Amino acid sequence: MKTRMIVIAAAGLLLAACAGYGPPSDMRAGMTEAEVVQAMGQPTGRYQLPEGQTRLEFARGPYGRETYMIDVDAQGRVLKWDQVLDRRYFEAVTPGMTADQLLRFIGRPSEVMGMMRNGRIWSYRYASNDCFWWQAQLNAEGVVTAAGYSPAPWCNGAAERR
Repeated sequence: MKTRMIVIAAAGLLLAACAGYGPPSDMRAGMTEAEVVQAMGQPTGRYQLPEGQTRLEFARGPYGRETYMIDVDAQGRVLKWDQVLDRRYFEAVTPGMTADQLLRFIGRPSEVMGMMRNGRIWSYRYASNDCFWWQAQLNAEGVVTAAGYSPAPWCNGAAERR
């Protein structure tokens, strides 16, 4: 009986944790920032936008494949939201974007790697059936010089065997 109660309690906690993964099912323009934070937890990033707006980043872990960006107005009311780790957003990244612009656009990377000549490679996992991740190469000044898809290291060569 005691073991059964523990299993039921653990399952309930897991379900509660999953419920806060994405935006609430009743997400709508006009919700307050406090309501969003109550449903999703504290944002992983906060970025100032023009006209007093703020973009809230909800990255779902270093191994997560989703990042939600929620824009709120100066009064803290939701204007719009989207899951930004997908091809629509990746294809809009262009050389010349700064690191700050990239952060505001698709959020923090899953992993940052150093490279020669003092630049960095920012890598992003995303929901896909392919064994790839998306990467942006930034120079020493923090400017995107190249971006694209690369075989994911955790796939053990699966992408090369296709």
